[in-house]
Amino acid sequence: MFEVQIYVHHKDSILDPQGEAVLNALHRLSYSQVSSITQGKYFEANIEADSKEAAKEVVESICKDLLVNHNMEAFEYKLKEVAK
Repeated sequence: MFEVQIYVHHKDSILDPQGEAVLNALHRLSYSQVSSITQGKYFEANIEADSKEAAKEVVESICKDLLVNHNMEAFEYKLKEVAK
């Protein structure tokens, strides 16, 4: 079994209005030391697979088919084998 942590974020070329709104709110709350912040999505999943390569294929397929809007978002993930 493999445990995966998936991070979905806006592509660098895409504006992040939620991140900007949070940054403005932080500055209004006197957190002026925060110079940038972005909003994204985070997922955790357990994948039943025979190998790390097979688990990677499942994760990438899930991201492409459901979790990521490829016009605006990119993703990265961390995959580790865990005891059954």
